[in-house]
Amino acid sequence: MALAVTAQSSLSEADYRKVADELGIEVAAIKALASIEGGGHGFSAGGKTTINFDLSVYKRLLRSAGKSEAAARKASPIAFAAVNRARYGGYVEAQHARLEDACRFDRELALKATFWGMFQIGGFNYHLCGCESVEEFARLNGESELQQLELFGRFIKRAGLVKYVKAHNWQGFARAYNGGRQVSTYAGKLQRAYNRFK
Repeated sequence: MALAVTAQSSLSEADYRKVADELGIEVAAIKALASIEGGGHGFSAGGKTTINFDLSVYKRLLRSAGKSEAAARKASPIAFAAVNRARYGGYVEAQHARLEDACRFDRELALKATFWGMFQIGGFNYHLCGCESVEEFARLNGESELQQLELFGRFIKRAGLVKYVKAHNWQGFARAYNGGRQVSTYAGKLQRAYNRFK
């Protein structure tokens, strides 16, 4: 599977409405989350899936799998280097270069350590998105923004996050979605984005 898929599909209001109705939440809430997580875009201007390869998650997964970080670093030096926008022509393109390099050492762990699409769902959560493998998850994220939206809908339903969105409990959502880091800052961004789309 190629990682740099060039298929793009802009979301319509009806697409947002369909998923919002299925979840019992507002379109404005979904748009707010998309704008904060992926800048409202599932693909770069060059057509590559919006991703963030998270080196800290990759290192943690390597340790859990009993694999050598030193060996991974030697095999995939680009993955362990800083994001180089200038060399690769943009942030998303630079992240793809890191991911593709990490895949040379351990493809499955690299895909799991990456946050995908306009909602930046971690690959390690593929099962909560209804996918049988992280490969399927990555492929669907590369197909269209509509697929990314549908994966997000499945994810927040199965992860028990819909209740926070329904209640506009941005603090609770921020903590559950992003962990304990900068909860107030993230919640504030969500609130402001929601107000903008409301």
